[in-house]
Amino acid sequence: MTSSDDPLVSTEWLAAHLGDARLRVLDASFKLPGMTPLPRDDYRAAHIPGAAFFDVDAIADHGSDLPHMYPDAAQFGRDVAALGVSNDDLVVLYDSGSWMAAPRAWWMFLAFGHDNVRVLDGGLKKWRAEGRPVEAGEAKPAPGRFTATFDPAFVRSRRDIEANLATGAEQVIDARSRERFEGVVAEPRPGLRAGHIPGSRNVPYGALIEAGTATMKTPAELRAAFEAAGVALDRPLVTSCGSGVSAGVLTLALYRLGVRGSALYDGSWAEWGLPDGPPLATGPA
Repeated sequence: MTSSDDPLVSTEWLAAHLGDARLRVLDASFKLPGMTPLPRDDYRAAHIPGAAFFDVDAIADHGSDLPHMYPDAAQFGRDVAALGVSNDDLVVLYDSGSWMAAPRAWWMFLAFGHDNVRVLDGGLKKWRAEGRPVEAGEAKPAPGRFTATFDPAFVRSRRDIEANLATGAEQVIDARSRERFEGVVAEPRPGLRAGHIPGSRNVPYGALIEAGTATMKTPAELRAAFEAAGVALDRPLVTSCGSGVSAGVLTLALYRLGVRGSALYDGSWAEWGLPDGPPLATGPA
């Protein structure tokens, strides 16, 4: 249905293809802990017609103490099949327009071997601003058939990032706000230290989004944002953030710039910032 290498689709494209037999639309909205109403409640109040809810906290490793870590391939396959997704479907992911989780879910699909996946540019915010239809309640799709195969090259562990402190082989880019990166404000998750991974660079994910339309900025603007932060796009890259969610925005932007082979630090600051975590740095990069 779409052969473009761009990981984004427009609201116009989705509206024209919404009834296609092999299209599956998933709402992957997410909020930081303590924020209400909950993302699933927002979904039940209004979502794109036919969209099922991709719960980042549910499609996760429930044996980990860290938030929404990657599940194994068997669980991912079961969970997305329950949302009506099969291996031969085109999946379009969106979120509220906050850009916090649709890119994370997009990267998960790629990591589990499904490359026929896109993100809706502007999300539900742009969709509703254009007067397009929404529906309430829960979608009840017929179960799909999805076999997942995990490629570990898509993610990095704490051990990987610790080893990288010595080698500097991969550049680490942090998607959190400048204040959180520099350690001048407390982390939203209680008990975490403030600061950043030593040697990492800061590209706040919100700087890559047009505030009014919730669309991603142009490739030229994306490239300028990375270069201004001292990121070399021709060297290996790992994205990070508060808990491995908004890092996906950086990953998506890099993908739009033709960067392939980047990885995402799944535990991110929720792991690195623990009281007994590895060394950290504060202040500007």
